[in-house]
Amino acid sequence: MDKLHTSPMLSVPQMDVPVYAEVDVVVAGGGPAGVGAALAAARNGASVLLIEQRGYLGGMATVSLVPAYCPFTDEVKPVIRGIGLEILLEMKSRMEPAFQEEWKDNLDWVPIDAEHLKRLLDEKMAEAGVQLLYHTFVSRTLQTDGKVEAVLIQNKSGTQAVKGKIYIDCTSDADIVHAAGGVLTQGGDEGELQPGTMCFQLGNLDRLKFAEHTADIGLDLKHAIRRGIASGELRVVRDWAGISWHNNNTAGFNFGHIFGIDGSKAEDLTRGAVEGRALVHHIVDWLQRTVPGFEQAVLMATGEQIGIRESRRIVGDYVVTAEDFLNCVSFPDDIARNAYFIDIHMAKPTSDMTMVHLPPGQSHGIPYRALLPVGIENVITAGRAISTDRATQGSTRVMPNCFAMGEAAGTAAAMLTKEGKSASREINVYDLQRQLVSQGAWLGEQWEEKNLYLID
Repeated sequence: MDKLHTSPMLSVPQMDVPVYAEVDVVVAGGGPAGVGAALAAARNGASVLLIEQRGYLGGMATVSLVPAYCPFTDEVKPVIRGIGLEILLEMKSRMEPAFQEEWKDNLDWVPIDAEHLKRLLDEKMAEAGVQLLYHTFVSRTLQTDGKVEAVLIQNKSGTQAVKGKIYIDCTSDADIVHAAGGVLTQGGDEGELQPGTMCFQLGNLDRLKFAEHTADIGLDLKHAIRRGIASGELRVVRDWAGISWHNNNTAGFNFGHIFGIDGSKAEDLTRGAVEGRALVHHIVDWLQRTVPGFEQAVLMATGEQIGIRESRRIVGDYVVTAEDFLNCVSFPDDIARNAYFIDIHMAKPTSDMTMVHLPPGQSHGIPYRALLPVGIENVITAGRAISTDRATQGSTRVMPNCFAMGEAAGTAAAMLTKEGKSASREINVYDLQRQLVSQGAWLGEQWEEKNLYLID
């Protein structure tokens, strides 16, 4: 048996820990949810510390090189607005001129330029006055009677403490809630999880040649992948690949799966990295031999981490369900809207995909209560770990939604601390909604109809 998992426990001596910072709002995790939370809290007057384990922000868009943002619209209008849309539009403005023109009227599946996005987010944080601490992660919480008093952080400087009035858990894996002993759930009935994907970028491509030989890009590539699987030349299980062109010679890819990866376990992330890189090299070799325009392809980068679709979820004051999704339910405490389809990747190579779309123009609400972990007073969760059932998590998990949830969490935290409060449930939800709308967020037609006097 593996000695790594059978070693006896050790007692760690008690130690005094220096306090690194005391702020109004501590945000853990610098993905889209953390970006939205930190900017919203700072812009609303709170002192904010944003903790991120990498040396840059962006989450899966930069860490894992996910090649494109999922839709910001419901196919009729923008559903994700506010900070998320602001970031998308400014990133687009930094693309090459030809691609700015190509994407100027499109808000869905926009290619992600990871390097421009990293710099943009650094600048946004500086402008808002957010204090950043990179190369750092939360290791423990100190709490009394359901209230987090401090979080312990780890980095090259050692172990330190950070104290906040409100903590926003944007770690994607609910790390703060987990450390605080909160109630969590994970995966399906048998613990099954969606697979991970090691995304990658290729250069030295010929987009024009690819287009000339691919009348229907999605269908033609699907046929090629099917032939590769059938012949044994291509070791993937799904006949689909997401390609996002950055220019005529460079593209990002979401292609292939690694199964049985729990993103909250270091061992699984390690296996995902090793197996993911091996699979990418295999895929690139196949692309070079098979796809016109890819003959001279050069592998430029793989993700620093395998892309994770699913891990822990909090159990919150409300659990958003598939029924809520299908019925396009609006809640009295809506803080965001979601129109992305239920998109559950197969947990095993022999399983099927689950995809359920809403009609164009339709969306459902995400209630504030789904961001509040039961039993914890001063923590708000935003991002893919919010309180949903598994099916709905396959929809709410995507990056545009995370921007919106983060903005709501950060706005609520700033409003509460401004009033001298630290209990997340003491927010006046109507005041929060009005503030979000004034910042550019969209809470649905029903909310607008009831509050026409607030709409410009």
